[in-house]
Amino acid sequence: MANSCTLAVKAIPNAPRNEVMGWLGDALKIKVHAPPVEGRANDELRDFLADALGLPRRSVTLLRGDTSRQKLFRIDGLALAEVKNRLTPS
Repeated sequence: MANSCTLAVKAIPNAPRNEVMGWLGDALKIKVHAPPVEGRANDELRDFLADALGLPRRSVTLLRGDTSRQKLFRIDGLALAEVKNRLTPS
């Protein structure tokens, strides 16, 4: 397998739209439209990250934080530097 890394995310559910807000230290703050009910926000966050990074959904895995705003994702196929480059708001 190619590069992989872990990405810390602070999720903000129930937002008007999905949006990368920026970096808070080592964590990326992301707003997601879905509510934090029955894993819907986690699923939408995973889809959003995969789309934003240009990766298939299976390349983004939630490792920690299933019911927390603080989450840890594993990203397969990209190094952390490339993930940061693609997700930093312009």
